[in-house]
Amino acid sequence: MSEAYFPVGPGLGTEENFLSLDDILMSQEKLPGRAESSLPRLAVLLGQGAASAESIPEGSKLEIPLWLAKGLHDSKRRIISVELPKIYKEAWRTVFSADANVVDLHKMGPYYYGFGSQLLNFENPENPEIAQTILQTFVARFRRIMDSSQNAYNEDTSVLVARLDQLERALFQVGQKGLNDFQSWEKGQASQITASSLVQNYGKRKLTEVDG
Repeated sequence: MSEAYFPVGPGLGTEENFLSLDDILMSQEKLPGRAESSLPRLAVLLGQGAASAESIPEGSKLEIPLWLAKGLHDSKRRIISVELPKIYKEAWRTVFSADANVVDLHKMGPYYYGFGSQLLNFENPENPEIAQTILQTFVARFRRIMDSSQNAYNEDTSVLVARLDQLERALFQVGQKGLNDFQSWEKGQASQITASSLVQNYGKRKLTEVDG
C-alpha cells in the first residue's frame, strides 16, 4: 500500500536530522580549515590528490564538508582546526546587527541558520556571539517574511523569496498556504479550516515523547 510522502523537517540547533533532505544538503557545505596532523587517504576525497593512498600533509589548508569536519573534530586530539566562514565573522555580524533585512542570505549561504547552528559544535571563542546573531537575525527578518507571505495572493513570489535562506523559504510557503486556505474558506470553497501539517506533526512528536 502506497503512502503519501511527507517532507522531513531539519533538525534543531546543533542536531541534524539525517532523514531530512535539507540537512543532507546542508552537511555538504564546506568549511575552511587546516590539517593539524597528517591525514592519510583523504587527499582524493578533499580534491588534493590523484591516488586514494595519498595523505594530506600537516599544515595544509582545507575546504572540508561539514559532515567530515564534524567526524574529524576531536577536542582532545588536534586533527583539524576549523575557521569561520566569512558570513559568521565579526564584520558580517555587525552588518546583521545594523539591518539584517538588507542581506541576501540565499546568496551568502542557502542554509545560514542551520549551518551556523552546526558551527557551535566546534570550540570557538566567538560561539556566543554567533548564536546571538543567528537568533537576532531570525527575529528581525521573520516579521517581514510573514507579512510578505500574507500580502502576496495569486502573485509571482519568486522575487520575494530570492533573498531568503531555505528555512525562511519554508516559512514563507507555510504563510502562503495559510493565506490560500483562508481565502478558499472565505469564498466557501473549503468546508473547514484545519491545523497546518507543521502543527499536526509537532503534536504527534509531543505525544510520542510523552508515551516514551
